[in-house]
Amino acid sequence: MLLLAAVFIVCLLLPGLAIAAGLIFAGIALRIPRQTLEEARNWQEAHYDISWYATLKKEDYTVTGTDGYVLHAQHLSNPSPSGQMVILSHGYSDNRFGSLKYARLYLDLGFDVILYDLRGHGENKPALCSFSGREAEDLNVLIRDCRSRYPDTALLGLHGESLGAATSIAALKEKPEVDFVVADCGFSEISSVLLAGMQQYPAPDLLLRLVSLGAKLRTGYFVGQMRPIDSLPGNEIPILFIHGADDTFIPPKHSQNMQKATAGPSEIHLVPGAAHAASLLTDRDAYLSYVKEFLEKIPSS
Repeated sequence: MLLLAAVFIVCLLLPGLAIAAGLIFAGIALRIPRQTLEEARNWQEAHYDISWYATLKKEDYTVTGTDGYVLHAQHLSNPSPSGQMVILSHGYSDNRFGSLKYARLYLDLGFDVILYDLRGHGENKPALCSFSGREAEDLNVLIRDCRSRYPDTALLGLHGESLGAATSIAALKEKPEVDFVVADCGFSEISSVLLAGMQQYPAPDLLLRLVSLGAKLRTGYFVGQMRPIDSLPGNEIPILFIHGADDTFIPPKHSQNMQKATAGPSEIHLVPGAAHAASLLTDRDAYLSYVKEFLEKIPSS
């Protein structure tokens, strides 16, 4: 009788312990090591010229997401407006200043630029990362806001780096009103990336399952649902994939798999010698030619 009672108590406790462990591990695995705007800007200044940024006309504004979460954004006006605009999404732990290197590229091509802080980053309230889940929902809100706020925009595109690239791809699930996507070193799914980082711990598969449970409870998404690639079957929006050939953090196969999955026009370029998120800084001329030639194929660009 005592044995049965003990078994019963253990059966009651195990789910609670699993949930508690999942919440704790998810809080660790999904936590965002935030940079301040000043820290991000200082890094950019140390690696390339951003003096041009001070000369631009800027508009700061906020957009409220579907769950009431407030996103901070900034519109950079092109000195020679052309009716073209791009929304830039930065990488994990960075903020909108991390997109400045791409902003210059698009400004030179005649685009206005929208920079913004992804959920949990920059000036936004702290939040756990859902690795493209809620971030894609936010981006679709920004896209709709952009179409309403700037109704004369004839061509609207997305460009993202790493988490920002995954977010841009995941946003396509809602069939947004955009004309192209440039995805730089994005992940097709986050499970393998997280699992690789957990190999140093005992029972990494079990740990990932606990993280996934906690992620669902805290962000609304299981880790297995954080799969930008699932947004691509049936997609018709043109996509340019760029990936560092020497990227060991998110290997090029992620972009290669996503190119195979999309139904619309696409192309992929691997940049020799480039590590993660370093393709533009490694070979700016090649990067510019990839983007420029891709945009020339977009109708009305």
